[in-house]
Amino acid sequence: MSEVPSPRLRISDQDRESALAALGEHMTAGRIDIDEFGERSARVTAAKTRGDLSEVFADLPEPRPRYDTPRSEPEKPASPWAGISPAQRVMGALLPILFIATIALIITTGITWWFILVPIGISAVGEGIWGKGWENSHKKLGKQRRRELDG
Repeated sequence: MSEVPSPRLRISDQDRESALAALGEHMTAGRIDIDEFGERSARVTAAKTRGDLSEVFADLPEPRPRYDTPRSEPEKPASPWAGISPAQRVMGALLPILFIATIALIITTGITWWFILVPIGISAVGEGIWGKGWENSHKKLGKQRRRELDG
């Protein structure tokens, strides 16, 4: 058997927000006019206890304010990997390595300069397949790695 909370119990800002939202629904439904909404909102803002809020809603049907509703969890920041497929991640990580390896091969083995077109071609094909997200995926991966090293 649940105990009815005392009308003298203090309310939170979240309880006041719930009451204001309920008043807005009553105004939308036509139960109260704009002037009465203003008067009642001022009383809700000044309310200290559940009893004070109950008086504001005494002559109104549901909806009524919800007390002690759990706060929603704060939104987690978007993952730096959001919107990047696993294949893009792999290619974004390998592409800079491929450029460095190609330049090293050209310098050390004397392979002609046009060999650099291989990583450039892979970049072009990647952008053609994956669109605009591809061109920044290797930049996002680099920034993420720098954050991990700094943090």
